[in-house]
Amino acid sequence: MKTVGIEALNVYGGAAKLDLRILAEARGLDMERFQNLLVKEKAIAMPYEDPVSHAVNAAKPIMDSLSDSDREQIKMVITCTESGIDFSKSISNYIHNYLGLSRNCRMFELKQACYCGTAGFQMALSFILSQASPGAKVLVLVTDISRFLVTEGTGPIAEDWSFAEPTSGSGAVAILVSDVPYIFQVDVGCNGFYGYEVMDTCRPIADSEAGDPDLSLLSYLDCCENAYMQYELLVEGVDYQKTFDYLSFHTPFGGMIKSVHKNMMRKFKKAKLAEIEEDFRRRVMPGLTYCQQVGNIMAATVFVSLASTIDNGEFSNPRRIGLFSYGSGCCSEFYSGVVTPQAQQIQAKRSLSGQLAQRYSLNFEEYELLLNKNTTVPFGTRNKTLDYQIFPAVWQQIEGKGLLVLKEIKEFHREYEWV
Repeated sequence: MKTVGIEALNVYGGAAKLDLRILAEARGLDMERFQNLLVKEKAIAMPYEDPVSHAVNAAKPIMDSLSDSDREQIKMVITCTESGIDFSKSISNYIHNYLGLSRNCRMFELKQACYCGTAGFQMALSFILSQASPGAKVLVLVTDISRFLVTEGTGPIAEDWSFAEPTSGSGAVAILVSDVPYIFQVDVGCNGFYGYEVMDTCRPIADSEAGDPDLSLLSYLDCCENAYMQYELLVEGVDYQKTFDYLSFHTPFGGMIKSVHKNMMRKFKKAKLAEIEEDFRRRVMPGLTYCQQVGNIMAATVFVSLASTIDNGEFSNPRRIGLFSYGSGCCSEFYSGVVTPQAQQIQAKRSLSGQLAQRYSLNFEEYELLLNKNTTVPFGTRNKTLDYQIFPAVWQQIEGKGLLVLKEIKEFHREYEWV
């Protein structure tokens, strides 16, 4: 079987962040319950940052490392998002343009809530394995933003959704897929799928979110169990505890993943609490480190967890990682692959931890001001010039770094510039 997987992987967490303890205290949240979320910071998108700029900024370091001939081999650009900016035009076109890729290229956008990143990744793998274009590469961009304008219900649902504010995030992951999987070699054919119709979370209008968090958790638990059981049926000799050296999950927040992993260990291994706690610390926690710093980037989060696992795990030998992707509505998948010591060495050069640490930390007053400006560029904006100096200290984190930002919108057309 031909090898396939991730040739290069990069995460972009924006220019600004918020300490979530500050937010929780200001909102008067139950601090014991807040601590159980296992969150620390979240990425905050400025009005001049959007899914396009996030995606391009994630992909640019990868593109800069490629030779001209390798760039020409990118035959497909797949953007995976639930933060699209047009009902018709794909943001892949913008990304393709600003990365200066060959015009002999397919480009399109996928939507399936938080599962769409895995959907795009699996589509890219299939294209490479098909050998329809020998030597080709596929660029998958998984990008989302949260402007946090939640459509609240009443009673318990509204109260539960108050805990969504600390968990929502923004950012992007760029994934270069090819037949030279330096970073992550996929276990071809080892996939368990599971999905059905459920109204757990949704975006009934373009700039807001609604749902039932309890139902979402139950759907996630159900899908994780059943997708993994389907994986077990297809892959001989699989053991949830022994087969996978690490596990990377779609991570709305760390506390949810701890509950999910506990459920899986009890169901498939009949494990006791002390054993589960140790297993969570060893196999799951390395993948939560970056998730705790950017928040839930929807479709990108499972790949943020993968990048975190590679950077923070122990890879003196090749290690197998099991991944679980879930998207509300719903669809899910459990799959796996192998990471080598060389892969960890390559990823270390990206200094993701350092980049996340360098973001500007907003105080609560700045964050509140930003919330009031989250309608600056609503879906369907026709004309707008963006103010870069809304927070001068944040702009200093961007200016001169060779990053892409949204400059203005003219008759619906978005125009960006490198700064």
